[in-house]
Amino acid sequence: MSKDTGSSLENTIDPQELATILMDVGTRTQKMLGDYVTRNPDEDEPVFPDPKLIKSAFMRLGSELVKDPSQLLASQMNLWQAHMKLTEQTIKRLQGHTSEAVAAPEKGDRRFSDEEWENNPVLDHIKQSYLLNSQWALELVANVSGLDQQTERMVNFYTRQLIDAMSPTNSALTNPEVLRATIESKGENLIKGMEHMLSDMELGKGKLKIRMTNLDHFEVGKNIATTPGKVVYQNELMQLIQYSPSTDKVFKRPLLITPPWINKFYILDLGPQKSFIKWAVDKGHTVFVVSWVNPDKTLGHINFDDYMELGILSALDAIEKATGENSINLIGYCIGGTLTASTLAYMAKKEDKRVNSATYFTCLVDFEDGGDIKVFVDEDQLKSLETYMERDGYLDGSIMSTAFNLLRSNDLIWSFVVRNYLMGKDPIPFDLLYWNSDSTRLPAMMHNFYLRKMYLENKLSQPGGIEMKGVPIDLRDIEVPTCIVSAKEDHIAPWKSTYKATQIYKGPVKVIIGGSGHIAGIVNPEGSKKYGYWTNTKNPPTADEWWDTAKAHDGSWWPHWHSWISRKGGGKVKARTPGDGKLKPIEDAPGSYVSATKPGM
Repeated sequence: MSKDTGSSLENTIDPQELATILMDVGTRTQKMLGDYVTRNPDEDEPVFPDPKLIKSAFMRLGSELVKDPSQLLASQMNLWQAHMKLTEQTIKRLQGHTSEAVAAPEKGDRRFSDEEWENNPVLDHIKQSYLLNSQWALELVANVSGLDQQTERMVNFYTRQLIDAMSPTNSALTNPEVLRATIESKGENLIKGMEHMLSDMELGKGKLKIRMTNLDHFEVGKNIATTPGKVVYQNELMQLIQYSPSTDKVFKRPLLITPPWINKFYILDLGPQKSFIKWAVDKGHTVFVVSWVNPDKTLGHINFDDYMELGILSALDAIEKATGENSINLIGYCIGGTLTASTLAYMAKKEDKRVNSATYFTCLVDFEDGGDIKVFVDEDQLKSLETYMERDGYLDGSIMSTAFNLLRSNDLIWSFVVRNYLMGKDPIPFDLLYWNSDSTRLPAMMHNFYLRKMYLENKLSQPGGIEMKGVPIDLRDIEVPTCIVSAKEDHIAPWKSTYKATQIYKGPVKVIIGGSGHIAGIVNPEGSKKYGYWTNTKNPPTADEWWDTAKAHDGSWWPHWHSWISRKGGGKVKARTPGDGKLKPIEDAPGSYVSATKPGM
């Protein structure tokens, strides 16, 4: 029920004063924009996602809509009736009566949390009108028949993007929090916001690169990625870090972590309280981590199987030299997990038994339902992407970063537009967002192979579907004990899709489903009360069956996983310090590869 408690804004805003403030803001920002344009000529660069392909998808949508005008008319009548009901509600409220809301935000939608969205009848009307239009557009698009699956996926996704962009919370004239700030500061919030925007465009070299955090607050190796260790091996694709022990005894089998190369490894070493790496070291593991290079055009020829040969296999050789051990436990995160599975299938063909167990963090090997990222993957879009990468031999990290941010645009784009540009607030220090801004480039050949063979054709899940160094591989050959750790709300690697691996691997498989999403579901330290996790003693054929009989647990899944991995540690031996073996330290952790570029560079 809509409240009738009155609005503080009605007594705060003088329309004439507001108009004067906005005219002054307009004059000052026009000069700022003019100065910027003269400094930054537009560059003729390819754009991804390609607007032409998005336009084509909506043209196909329009063609299908006109085939059934009666359905379109009925949909429009329903919208008209809803708006008539909303108008009646608003009139009642303006007359001092209470009335039931016609539309309400979804649970968890924080955009309309300001009490003025409910207390002020005009803003309440704007809010509900937006929600009605949004619901109508989404239902209209979802109910159109005759579209192929990818077109349907694209028009649904970009309709949502348009809806998110048009939210009244993104406008200075309809966001009550911004209106208050504008009156109180006499428009200085908007002036400062424009300065932030132009600074971000400078950072993005002419393209808007929204700063989500204070980029100057963090420094890798100083207050982030600080777990002590040494780089003990390196090649052109990676550095191998061995971390210094913090216990007198350690598990005999070392632990090797293969992170994704779409971002940098220190998502697992954000700081002492959040660091999975430090936690594992403190639990008595000899931890090795691959730190991937940020490739330039000289590495454009590097393919997916080169990441296996120069990454995991080279790391295994190096670990044996460093510790004398030829049996290790392996962790792969995201695409690092996809590489791990591919490598283990290759090793099975080669009868290489150096891996004792495998743990996968939010990892896909069956890409039939590859998550929201599949909206960017079809033949036309891959050709567009290939054209983009031809110039430099790699995909710039900002492209992938933008794509991932679009998947959660309200949280990762529009909330920062409001805060930084409309409220004029400075970005706050946040380690996770610093890491998220620290994107890496992707070699052209590797990325083409990965998107085409995995996401588009789903070949990895097929026996002999792909080759690694000329060897056809089959994931069904993998016999090592496996632990699959996924996240319940993951939109990049949906847990139900990751679960399909339980029906592929030949060896015993344990499944742990954490709360939250792709990152927070993994970086959930021991002692944290934010998210729980789920386990099951059986792996039935489908994820839904698994969930129906799963057991819920409070807290972090880390200790639960450790009780599993510790039984595969091979007992305890004297702690190993980097440099004890045949490999001598090259430099201190986190190494130079991870620091070669900084966020925004």
